[in-house]
Amino acid sequence: MGQAKVQSVSSERRMVATIRGRAASDGAGVKLTRVIGQPSLPDLDPFLMLDEFGSDKGADYIGGFPDHPHRGFETVTYMLAGRMRHGDNQGNVGLLRPGSVQWMTAGRGIIHSEMPEQEEGLMQGFQLWVNLPAKDKMTKPRYQDIDPENIPVVERADGVKVKVLVGSFDGVTGPVTNVATDPLYLDMTLPAGKSASVPIAPEHNAFAYVFEGHARIGSESQLVERGQLAVLSLGDGVTVEGGPKGGRLILVAGRPLREPVAKYGPFVMNTPAEIRQAIADYQAGHFV
Repeated sequence: MGQAKVQSVSSERRMVATIRGRAASDGAGVKLTRVIGQPSLPDLDPFLMLDEFGSDKGADYIGGFPDHPHRGFETVTYMLAGRMRHGDNQGNVGLLRPGSVQWMTAGRGIIHSEMPEQEEGLMQGFQLWVNLPAKDKMTKPRYQDIDPENIPVVERADGVKVKVLVGSFDGVTGPVTNVATDPLYLDMTLPAGKSASVPIAPEHNAFAYVFEGHARIGSESQLVERGQLAVLSLGDGVTVEGGPKGGRLILVAGRPLREPVAKYGPFVMNTPAEIRQAIADYQAGHFV
């Protein structure tokens, strides 16, 4: 979309912790790395879970994620490589392909599947779980399926490249809209020594996850390596810079809900009683 203006921030965020993901599996044996939602970082309000998946071995992902329920939160799938077919019990179908994003609001309940459309080759991407406020947990389910060509890209003359999935950067706004937590979700490619300053709502929680190379993050310009998540302090923005050989990361922020959280598998509500009701509704076939 051409060269963008250089932004600056006045109250610079710093790194307060770095977290490395843990090997895990989900669905029908899909191998992944769990970054948020593990003992070192159980959550980061409003974010409940962050999984990175990436393998060129079909056996690591071929089982996919057969039919399973959700209630009370949102799932965000961002594909970097590979193809995944989505379907649910309400007749919705879709194809996630390289560069696409799906923001699914499970709301009051949905049963869906995500199955690979390939038997070999690289499958890579992220799934993020975002909590819903109590007032929206029983809302009608909905999808925002965004094709890669509809995700705007800010490209600067110095080689910095920013895909804007959600929220805004340098006056460019992402295609996902009407999300309760007012999130920001950027995919940033940073050549060695080149930097970008990203304004963030001062009260929002934020993290950066480096998935290629290295990056220097925050007011103290600390070096973060591939596979590390940097938890950021509060402030009105953060500066990120490519490491010695450059780097690529996702930068994510959102408004904390500060509400009680009750979790049980694929259900996220506010009280244990609501969890019991979700289980009963699912067992009774009410997720339709």
